[in-house]
Amino acid sequence: MASLMEEFMDVLSKEDSEYQILLELSKKKTPIVIKGDIQELQKITDEEQVVVDRVSRLDKKREEILNDIANVINKDVETLKIPVLAEMLKGRPEEVKKLTAVHDALKETLTELVRINNQNRELIQQSLEMVEFDLNLVQAMRQAPGTGDYNKGAYNAGNLMGPETSGFDAKQ
Repeated sequence: MASLMEEFMDVLSKEDSEYQILLELSKKKTPIVIKGDIQELQKITDEEQVVVDRVSRLDKKREEILNDIANVINKDVETLKIPVLAEMLKGRPEEVKKLTAVHDALKETLTELVRINNQNRELIQQSLEMVEFDLNLVQAMRQAPGTGDYNKGAYNAGNLMGPETSGFDAKQ
């Protein structure tokens, strides 16, 4: 049981390290999103994917270890949370301290990662809104105002002011 707990804490520590790398990449991403450098953003996203793959493998390993612990102590794996594990280790204060320290560090890293990612999501959303605004502005500039001409039935003829916008100039 003790070796399983050591392995569990080791995996949690490795997960925290990987999430720290993701956090640094997310922080690097913020000025790149502001600058609008798509190529650099793609590079960082590729790096993030590599780290996410490692986190995924660690997560699976953590689940396997928790299943092994649940089998050894004959409990449901769904009930094995950090406080329950700390309670099981109450006779070994050093291990309890290490477990709670690793858990708190991981929790803090994830909280900061969520905050930075939400900030980046907002920036990307604002960039998309700005692009949409620019597109609408360009489209509106291409449309000429109506002339107010009416046909025989007193309906608006739909004529537009300005030169014709056909691609062929017969005068040349």
